[in-house]
Amino acid sequence: MNFQKAAADSETYIITMRRYFHQHPELSLKEVKTTAKIKDELCKMGLAPICYDNHPGLYCYIDGTASSKKKKTVALRADIDALPITECTSLPFASEVSGVMHACGHDCHIAMLLGAAKLLSSHTDAFSGRVKLLFQAGEEVSHGADFYVKNNFCADVNAIFAMHVWGDFDAPYISIEAGSRMASCDNFKITINGKAAHGAAPHKGADAIVAASYTVVAIQSIVSRLSDPLIPLVITIGKIEGGQFYNIIADKVELTGTVRTHSPQLRMSIEAMLKRVAANTAQDFNCTAQLDYTYHVGPVVNDQPALTTLARHAATLLYGNEILGSMPKTMSSEDFSLFMEKIPGVHAFIGARNKEKHITETNHSNKFTVDETILKRGAALYAQFACDYLNKA
Repeated sequence: MNFQKAAADSETYIITMRRYFHQHPELSLKEVKTTAKIKDELCKMGLAPICYDNHPGLYCYIDGTASSKKKKTVALRADIDALPITECTSLPFASEVSGVMHACGHDCHIAMLLGAAKLLSSHTDAFSGRVKLLFQAGEEVSHGADFYVKNNFCADVNAIFAMHVWGDFDAPYISIEAGSRMASCDNFKITINGKAAHGAAPHKGADAIVAASYTVVAIQSIVSRLSDPLIPLVITIGKIEGGQFYNIIADKVELTGTVRTHSPQLRMSIEAMLKRVAANTAQDFNCTAQLDYTYHVGPVVNDQPALTTLARHAATLLYGNEILGSMPKTMSSEDFSLFMEKIPGVHAFIGARNKEKHITETNHSNKFTVDETILKRGAALYAQFACDYLNKA
């Protein structure tokens, strides 16, 4: 089966779908209309999508008709949520929803997987076994995949594959590389409690703002002095909130942040380090510190050599050896790792950047867009990987 040609023939459909979803974005776990549109498109293909009760996202089976003694199920996953960003692209299909934008390429992921569904459902004789498509809600909140895992999506799946369009990577290259590809993501809140007093008499209070300021600086010593410099680690304080009035010593400050690393072992040690550093620093200023730490997703690691090789072979079968590019691992995260913790999986990146077309913005930028010529390649790779996996099985 020539999925390269079939995807090229379906390019108009794939781009049309991408533009529709880009124009009608929905925030994480609110993708109701998005789910309905995906369902409608799959039904038009003669498929029978399965929705969840009171939860966005859906899945769908495509059964191959080729004969085989041993049949397996492979899953293909696309995330479907957008971000709370006001779009500034001036695209003719820019977001029509105020303050909401597909700034991470999930509109592309939906379109590519719908394209793959079109290819696979039209050529069921090209494979045996079963393809299970997942259109997943809530990736941007770091734990959307958890719902599907807990609701047994993986129970009948033998392997899973996902892709991500990437603004720091040149089109049309595809990166399918072994090892750690994306970092873990855990979040925290540190509450510094002090004692209020008049701003003219700071010695009569315990200044939570000063304690919080020193805590922010002290936390960076975890990265620079307490962890192995050869292991990537990022601890970011993204929000500071506290104080009542200009002439009042603040009695409470909240620091909210995130932790990223590629090491599962280091990941599990950060909570204790944060707790100790925050408590000791706050104590120096007669304040106390309380840490609330939330574990979200582990790193995305391509640790299944056979699947990684299979995906790379699928890409080169479609577009030649020159299609494979190398992209450094990133400190961004992906809740696809939750699936990979349950079943064998592989994750790929597709370059979205094209400097000649002035497409250079990175993911999560309010001007992010992609070179749309990559979309047919993503659809073809989804389909080729699924067929190759099932037929090899």
